[in-house]
Amino acid sequence: MKRLQNSRLRKVVCKLFGEKTGGVMMEYVILAVLIAAAVVVAVAMFGKTLVGMFGVAATAATSRETDAKQKQTDVRKTTDDDIKKAEKYHDEMHQPQ
Repeated sequence: MKRLQNSRLRKVVCKLFGEKTGGVMMEYVILAVLIAAAVVVAVAMFGKTLVGMFGVAATAATSRETDAKQKQTDVRKTTDDDIKKAEKYHDEMHQPQ
């Protein structure tokens, strides 16, 4: 706890705003923003896959096994296509010029 009170970030923020009180609050704001950014990135990366998996689970729970298997196959195909697109983009970005 003592380490947080004497952090460089707090000192910089306090110097920028010209006050000594509220530095700790600013650290909490920065942490909240970083956590929110991590959540947004995670949802953007895994959102499609999670929706597909929950769709398969919902279909399987309603005793439509063949529909669930078909949906699972579709989700896997879509995921594989997305992986191929990402690999292609990666390769294009890292080609020597």
